[in-house]
Amino acid sequence: MSRRAALAFGIDVIAVVLFVVIGRRNHHETGNVVVGAVRIVAPFLIALIVGWLAARAVRDPMSMRNGTVIWACTVLLGLILRRLVFQRGIAVAFIIVTTITLAVFLIGWRAVARVVTRQT
Repeated sequence: MSRRAALAFGIDVIAVVLFVVIGRRNHHETGNVVVGAVRIVAPFLIALIVGWLAARAVRDPMSMRNGTVIWACTVLLGLILRRLVFQRGIAVAFIIVTTITLAVFLIGWRAVARVVTRQT
């Protein structure tokens, strides 16, 4: 994996973890912070990896197309895994928030990077 791909993957992982941390904080979840966060983030990180593989993002990790594939896989597969494998709920409001937040996080940083690199 190139340095550029590793950086992009790291940013995506941070974005997914940040999504979970913000959600847990907004819902004032209690208990072991690490265990609780891992249980919630796991299906989305698995889905993120699948998204990277499906998009073959290692080749062009910054492309908007790959970001869109990664986002779609992370949302769809993440929600499915969350419900079926991790036995967690997926209320309609959670689906909407997940879809929008992960779009902003996973596609948004690529859009910003694209604008910044064109200006330099």
